[in-house]
Amino acid sequence: MQPAAETSTERHAIALASPPTLPVEGSDEVFPVSRILCIGRNYAEHAVEMGHDPDREPPFFFAKPPHALVSDGSELDYPVATSELHHEIELVVALASGGRDVPSDRALDLVFGYGVGLDMTRRDLQAAAKKAGRPWDMAKGFDESAPCSALRTVTDVGHPDHGEIRLEINGEVRQRGDLAQQIWSVQEALSYLSSLVELRPGDLLMTGTPAGVGAVHPGDRLAGHIDGIGDLTVSYRPA
Repeated sequence: MQPAAETSTERHAIALASPPTLPVEGSDEVFPVSRILCIGRNYAEHAVEMGHDPDREPPFFFAKPPHALVSDGSELDYPVATSELHHEIELVVALASGGRDVPSDRALDLVFGYGVGLDMTRRDLQAAAKKAGRPWDMAKGFDESAPCSALRTVTDVGHPDHGEIRLEINGEVRQRGDLAQQIWSVQEALSYLSSLVELRPGDLLMTGTPAGVGAVHPGDRLAGHIDGIGDLTVSYRPA
């Protein structure tokens, strides 16, 4: 259910920042972001490197707050409370419409477009939380943890199901895979997710990362690329 619209007699007690937005490639329009939803371990080799079975287990999801978004070209502060920041390059799916229990063969009808994203992770916090059997929200949902490129519309790029996905740090390739290696396709992931929550216009889905995740240090420059979708570059300020 969508939140009720503010009536003429309602007044907010405090002022909030406007919803974060992403630019739309080739347009002066922006895409307002409602939620950032993420699928975990969606590439077999990455599942193995994280110590898990790569078989096609049911997908699982987590979330980042929308204000974790960072625009292309940003210079970032190395995050607090970690000494083990990790990079995860991902295909981002932006939704123009939503729904519950969406059949897989109709799920792509919800899609507005695609972008290149980074799921930045405080890996030491995540490992400690897992060991203690606690939630690991703060390992994923911290400030500036979701850099994302401008979006390219479905009209422009179609629905990519193959093509290189790559991340370089300081010019050295750290992650390289192909979208065809996803365990759960975009339509399958969206359909499954819609059985757990109602999807909404403005939602983003980050679709998982290929193998090769590793550490990022102050002063590093990260350059992500997905064939047919585009590029994303961010850097971390020197210590």
